[in-house]
Amino acid sequence: MRLVFAGTPAPAVPSLRRLAASAHDIAAVITRQDAPLGRKRVLTPSPVAAAAEELGLRVIRADRLDSAVTSDIAALEPDLGVIVAYGGLVREPLLSTPAHGWINLHFSLLPRWRGAAPVQHALIAGDARTGASVFQLVPELDAGDVFGELAVDIPANATAGDLLASLADDGAGLLSDVVDAIAAGTAVARAQQGATTYAAKLGDDDGRIRWDQPAAAVLGRIRGVTPEPGAHTTIDGARFKVLAVAAAPDDAPLLAPGTLALHGKQVIAGTASTPIALETVQPAGKGAMRAADWWHGRREATTAAGS
Repeated sequence: MRLVFAGTPAPAVPSLRRLAASAHDIAAVITRQDAPLGRKRVLTPSPVAAAAEELGLRVIRADRLDSAVTSDIAALEPDLGVIVAYGGLVREPLLSTPAHGWINLHFSLLPRWRGAAPVQHALIAGDARTGASVFQLVPELDAGDVFGELAVDIPANATAGDLLASLADDGAGLLSDVVDAIAAGTAVARAQQGATTYAAKLGDDDGRIRWDQPAAAVLGRIRGVTPEPGAHTTIDGARFKVLAVAAAPDDAPLLAPGTLALHGKQVIAGTASTPIALETVQPAGKGAMRAADWWHGRREATTAAGS
């Protein structure tokens, strides 16, 4: 089949590479415009743009799938549109432009966590399982019939970055199988079943640690916002990033929510239940470091983190 592929961030790259290595023809890759990155704000291609150019594929850079992009895609006469984390909506008439419409690889077990940040919300909510779904794109957000899915248990210590990378790799195989089935005329889609939840895009405040919540909720939030938008608290009036955490040892003392202390060689933090252990942190104006190294550089024996 003749495909058009739309995607932008790194989790979309495994799917692009998998399809590029298949028997199908990728007529064009649509991705968002180059973005300024780093302290020097250097214009940088998206991960999908970089991979597409490496593969010798035509790249269409667009932040919106407007009428001009629709005309470009229609001229390619695609059989199927494939989208993985592009970062924009596909509306009519583009939605109906490919002969078989568009399919979307989404990183959740639909209809749970429709929306922009499904992996992050699954961790924040404390879900035990998640997965990936390939569904038919329709005007309503992530509501189309599902062609295939895979389910995984969420590892106890996984961050959103870890889990998303794993699902991106596994999901690429699922997506490729669905494309093959559509080409062969054997694909069967089923309506979504179950309770619908939504995963809105996360902002900076979502990364603020709520120390007055139980330990499981604090750990879930920190892991769910790592690496983006990043977990943070306030110490001595300054922003303090928490990059990696773990459950505290069973013999760790109970602390008031937000209170930090040294227990053995670990920095522990109080929550509404048992404490957690801080492993890697980043104080304001400094680089990432072991929490114990940061602690030993301070004069105070204990400190309190603001929420």
